[in-house]
Amino acid sequence: MNKIHAAITAVNGYVPDYVLTNHELETMVETNDEWITTRTGIKERRIQKGEGLATSDMAVHAVEGLLKKRGISAEEIELIIFCTTTPDMPFPATANILADKIGAKNAWGYDLQAACSGFIFGLATGAQFIESGKHTKVLVVGGDKMSSIVNYKDRATCIIFGDGCGAVLLEPNTEGYGVMDSILKSDGAGRAYLHQKAGGSLKPASHETVDALEHFAYQEGQAVFKFAVTNMADVAAEVMERNNLKSDDIAWLVPHQANKRIIDATANRTGVTADKVIINIERYGNTTNGTIPLCLWEWESKFKKGDNLILAAFGGGFTWGSIYLKWAY
Repeated sequence: MNKIHAAITAVNGYVPDYVLTNHELETMVETNDEWITTRTGIKERRIQKGEGLATSDMAVHAVEGLLKKRGISAEEIELIIFCTTTPDMPFPATANILADKIGAKNAWGYDLQAACSGFIFGLATGAQFIESGKHTKVLVVGGDKMSSIVNYKDRATCIIFGDGCGAVLLEPNTEGYGVMDSILKSDGAGRAYLHQKAGGSLKPASHETVDALEHFAYQEGQAVFKFAVTNMADVAAEVMERNNLKSDDIAWLVPHQANKRIIDATANRTGVTADKVIINIERYGNTTNGTIPLCLWEWESKFKKGDNLILAAFGGGFTWGSIYLKWAY
């Protein structure tokens, strides 16, 4: 019997309509287009506007489009892994809210939180349920409404983040396509440099925490950059070496879209040429769990069956990892 791999059989994405440009940010904080572009590579990002809208609502758009593409109903989904740092609520899981909104009556599900590495961790986790034979249709969603935890008076973070969501469907494949390997890592000592101070059990919401602006993403940019630029690049190179892959064997590098300079460093380390590196950060910024699935969605038409893809990410935790994926269609 051929080994079962978890293959991506459909992908879809969604970004909100509202475009927040660097020029609009110039009116909000002390910054300018040139400064943002040279340091991050970001020109604009999308923002979810509208009363009563949350991360799950972006996921509804992404997933309903995915189901239509694949020609299946929501009731056929067996498991939903929702990778997010901005859940609709602390509980219940956004995966459960999504299941209800799309009518996935037969699915169980949960949220996975690994900051910007979440989608890669979720993809690796979802693959286990396919490989073991437990499930045949697993939905892995990555999405964030980062605008809900960004302080638009903090120029260090508000220039980086955007809102967006993507989703993939995993199904069994016996032809040797799908998730081939993954290397996933974390180091909780990095939590000091990238976190949200309040809103958890350590510092529950209070007048004091709100007044102190502690319900927003906090980042020490230099420290995070230093760790990300080495670790994300190293882990991508490591998964390639472990599978005897040379840069010429790679069709596409799919890096987390946090910063153009981190992406470039990862490309250099793996030896993948610029024409094979997927980049859309200039239009969407860092959508946290949304970056990699949105990249897969936008480049889907360019992928060929059997293409070797290297996915790589780095995020708060610290968390980082890389997946070697063989495209299945």
